[in-house]
Amino acid sequence: MALKYTPSQTVGPYFSMRLAEPGQNVLVPLSEESRIRIVGRVYDADGEAIDDALVELWQANRHGRYRHPADAREALALTPGFSGFGRSVMDPVTLEYSFDTVKPGRVPAPDGCLQAPHVCLVIQGRGMLRPSWTRLYFDDEAAANADDFVLKRVPAARRRLLVARRESDVTPTYRFDVRFQGPDETVFFEF
Repeated sequence: MALKYTPSQTVGPYFSMRLAEPGQNVLVPLSEESRIRIVGRVYDADGEAIDDALVELWQANRHGRYRHPADAREALALTPGFSGFGRSVMDPVTLEYSFDTVKPGRVPAPDGCLQAPHVCLVIQGRGMLRPSWTRLYFDDEAAANADDFVLKRVPAARRRLLVARRESDVTPTYRFDVRFQGPDETVFFEF
């Protein structure tokens, strides 16, 4: 019998990433008129959906202001009850993460211009020593995306890998799948 090794990008023993509480993926009340939904799957190097990944989201509100002490732009309103942070585990049936939130407004870039609407995502899973960081942009924000401070620094051929596709208009729903390795590997950032 041949011995099988643990894949090089993972560590053992394996455990389940069940760190999210019910409701942590809902950032806004269901009555919020500017509500959107973000959905997606997380795929491993073999193209298989990871059933126990944990996805965290951090974003500005629809006015482009973060609920954070470092964002002192008082001219922009804070949204009552909106933290800008959410956490989602994979649904056991669909193997998808989801967030009910609002499309974020534009925030300042280091060069003083405005960044395109985006959310920051952190992905964790069994066997990962460190989480992976990425951004999600929206396909219906093409003009803003073309001028985005961060997106312009990603090789042109790979920028599409950071853009979520709008799938539904009833509650605007955007799909953003995360892929580890392979030709369509998600662009990840180091901090």
